Amino acid sequence: MKFQSDRVNGLSVSGYDSSWLAVNSVRYSHSLLINASGLLRTWPCDYFADIQTPHLDLIEPLEAEIVLLGCGKKQLFPSAAISNAFLAKGIGLESMSTAAACRTFNILAAEGRKVAAILLLEEPVI
Repeated sequence: MKFQSDRVNGLSVSGYDSSWLAVNSVRYSHSLLINASGLLRTWPCDYFADIQTPHLDLIEPLEAEIVLLGCGKKQLFPSAAISNAFLAKGIGLESMSTAAACRTFNILAAEGRKVAAILLLEEPVI
């Protein structure tokens, strides 16, 4: 799926498929952590089931007001430990499909919001 970017500067998600993400037209075949200020880094785990609370330490320095958690093909809900870790830090967490997280990130970033997104790939069907 391709997206049209409304942003001229900063990062925007320009495409998404089950096995790749494109940010500013550059394709990545691994999960990403991005924010509206221009940070783009590899997220340490590719799939939702692999997320642990220590991974959340990567988010705190971003000073995001809200983090979008793109879970792959469908919306999944994080454990209470992960939700509570965000709550304790005063950071909003919204869980949704990765496609929805990509679209929402673009909208919020274009509005100048302090948003970050964890964009996970879809788990392979075995």
